[in-house]
Amino acid sequence: MPQPLPSPLDYFAHPGPTTDPKDCARLLETLPPTLEQRVRVVQGLLVHIFWAERYGLCLSKERQGEVQLRLVSRQLQRLLELDDRPLVEARPLEKRLVGNCRDFTVMLCAMLRNQGIPARARCGFGTYFLPNRYEDHWVCEYWNAGQKRWVLVDAQLDALQREVLHIAFDPLDVPRDQFVVAGQAWRICRAGQADPDTFGIHQWHGMGFILGNLMRDFFAFHKIEILPWDPCGAIEKDFKRYTPAELEFFDCMADLTLSGNEHFAEIYSLYENDPRLRVPADVLK
Repeated sequence: MPQPLPSPLDYFAHPGPTTDPKDCARLLETLPPTLEQRVRVVQGLLVHIFWAERYGLCLSKERQGEVQLRLVSRQLQRLLELDDRPLVEARPLEKRLVGNCRDFTVMLCAMLRNQGIPARARCGFGTYFLPNRYEDHWVCEYWNAGQKRWVLVDAQLDALQREVLHIAFDPLDVPRDQFVVAGQAWRICRAGQADPDTFGIHQWHGMGFILGNLMRDFFAFHKIEILPWDPCGAIEKDFKRYTPAELEFFDCMADLTLSGNEHFAEIYSLYENDPRLRVPADVLK
């Protein structure tokens, strides 16, 4: 007999395949109580691979390879190898785990879920990195019980990055026009309201890239937060070759990722029952 589907808030308040700390769960038991404090803990554990030189850190090829760690349990194990002190003690730069925006996001999600707070990763595009560009990015979204709304948090934006990027908003409550979730990017570009070539990173951009982020955001609704470069089965062909029916299917996916808690059952069922949305088993290793 199938198990009854939990409420969305209960579902996102528990770890998934990526954020389960496993044998390292004890490390998350003594975290500080406030969101701001937890974000500072994350920032004291990780260093962004693209920002390392800004901090005066030269990374070896071996250390750069830490961005390949998908699972929080393995990230925590690596952190202990680098420095076995409690997580609340900020590491020197050379002892921090090398990651990217996805890793800051997933680590914060793991910490919040471990304390019973509904949280999920969101894949999309930040408007605050380059002028007139929507830069590939991930942030955390948690349920603010007092305000009864999902709130975006950019755990990557420490004091240095806020100064360099001239951030004028609160990273603990990122405005929806500053971080555009992938489903919204898909929708506005499909409607001709934005240029898809302004969405992406480095030399990769366009509708195919937006679709990739839509798939990653969709997987994150099932608590499977894949790496930014992991393959997404449904987009393994030239974007121009998609049929109108396939594009309508992606429209439906985008709408579901933009909907409220009341449509959680639909997005959950779509992942469970549509073989096009299967994440390869080796992605969860």
